[in-house]
Formats: sequence, structure tokens, C-alpha cells
Amino acid sequence: MTDWQPTASMGALRQRAVMLSRVRDFFASREVLEVETPVLSAAAVSDPNIESLATHVAGTSEPFYMSTSPEYPMKRLLAAGSGDIYQVCKVFRDGERGRWHNTEFTMIEWYRLGFDDAALMTEVEALIATLLAPRRLPAAERLTYAEALRRYADVDAHGATERALDRAAADHGIECGGELDRDAKLDLLMGLVVGPKLGVDRPCFVCDYPASQASLARLKPGEPATAARFELYLAGIELANGFHELVNAGEQRKRFEQDLGTRRRRGQPRAPLDERLLAALAAGIPDCAGVALGFDRLVAIALGAERLSQAMAFSIDNA
Repeated sequence: MTDWQPTASMGALRQRAVMLSRVRDFFASREVLEVETPVLSAAAVSDPNIESLATHVAGTSEPFYMSTSPEYPMKRLLAAGSGDIYQVCKVFRDGERGRWHNTEFTMIEWYRLGFDDAALMTEVEALIATLLAPRRLPAAERLTYAEALRRYADVDAHGATERALDRAAADHGIECGGELDRDAKLDLLMGLVVGPKLGVDRPCFVCDYPASQASLARLKPGEPATAARFELYLAGIELANGFHELVNAGEQRKRFEQDLGTRRRRGQPRAPLDERLLAALAAGIPDCAGVALGFDRLVAIALGAERLSQAMAFSIDNA
């Protein structure tokens, strides 16, 4: 074998270690508890845009699924009275492989009691400023999802018809297949047209996503209906996804079932819902906001790297 060498330089790995130490110092200074949760679960994520990896454990008949995020078990800890918590962990997503994607990657995820999405954006900004020091970052920009789509794709995110979205995509050289629903078309525009233009001069938070893309976020009052959800972009790269968390078990079950319906229509695998998470929500989770941040991507930005593999010891291609 000739590809045994690391994909990152030793200098890059030292800088990564320094940044990881700063993560723990940052949360320790704010009295946020570090926790660990299982990599394997009997349930899997329902999100149609994320695919889980399955494996089998001796003595069991049903598959176990590798974690795509520690969110569900961390919420069970919140329901058990953990208080503010964070985790630095490996997560796994099937089909994610490319310049800025790797099947296995490192995530920082944390939850803050009494925070809403706006307060958590402020803390995310403080963390990335700490990790990228001594580089000085300008104050972050905050754009609504509608403002970002209007500015960079000339699209009305809330009112555009599917035909208008098709035309907007075609104007940017993107073909929307007939199987794509409205949200999938918006995702294409955000991922391929809008996202690469965000956070170029300063960090950019995109917030107030359409209610149909709320995921695990609660909805905000008013019209059009929007979710208390944000994403962070820096240098045209998506770094984080956060929510003012939905804590209503009935509404969360409804959303999971809608996800499974979408998966069925698309012919995607359907895994068991996480009934333990739903039971924890029913038992009661305190008002909180949570966020997941891609640590490898942030390291790559700090290094000025051209691809994710330069920020990790070994990528999936030579694991």
C-alpha cells in the first residue's frame, strides 16, 4: 500500500489539537458540562437529507445505526436534568464524500438552557472567534433565509412557485429533476448558488428558515411561518446548524412521520423512530437552544486548506 501517509500535515494536526483544547477551555469557562453518548443506536435519523450507516451487533436481530449527530441522546440527558452540556464526537453519514464532506467527521454539539436562537448565535460567534484567534473576525452578519435567497438567487423563498424556482435554478445552470419537491429545490439553490457567496468577508448567520424546513426547531409567531433555526457560513462554507429547540413530543412525532412519508415517496430507507427521545420530550425538556458545528471544516478554514482531508489525519479515502 502506498497511501498510508496522513492526509493532513503534522503542522495541521498540531493546530487542530490546539483548537480542540480551546474548545474545552471555552466551555469550561462557561460551566458547560462535557458529556459522552453512544455512537450506536437502535433508532436512526428520519431527515430525508441525511442517511445513516447501519451495522449488526452479535446477539441482536435488528440493525444498529451509527450516530449522524449526538442530538437525540443529548436531549435525553437534558430531560434527566443535566443542565448545559456539550460534546465533541465522531459522527457518520452515508453518501457524504467529497471536497468538503467525509463519511466520518468530528462534530461539536451543545445545548444552553434559557437560550433562544438569537442568543445562541452570539455564543457560536464567540466560539469561532476563540478558535480562529489570533485572526480577528469582523462582526457577523445576520440574514433571514428570505433575504439570502432574494439577494443571491433573486428568489422569493416564501412565495415563489415551483416553476419560478425551476427557472431560477436554470438561470444558474442547475437542472431541477421532476422528483424534487419545493423544499428540495430551495435546498439546491441555497447549497449551490447562495451558500458559496455567504461569509466571504465576515461570518454570516442565515436565520428564520421556512416552517417547512424547521427540522427540530420550534416555529416563530407571525406570517409567513418561519422556524427558529439558523445556519452559520464562513468563507462560503456551511459550518453550523442550530435551533431554538422544539420540546413538544406530539409535534416532534408528527414531523418525524412527515419525514418518513417523504422518504417513502423518494424510495429511501426508513429506519425506526427514536421512541426514547420522544419519551424524553414527553417527560419534559427545559427551554433551550442547541447547535451542531463541523469542527473539521472550521480547522480547514483556519488552515486555509483547499479541502477537508487536509484538516484530518486520514480521510475516508485512505482510512
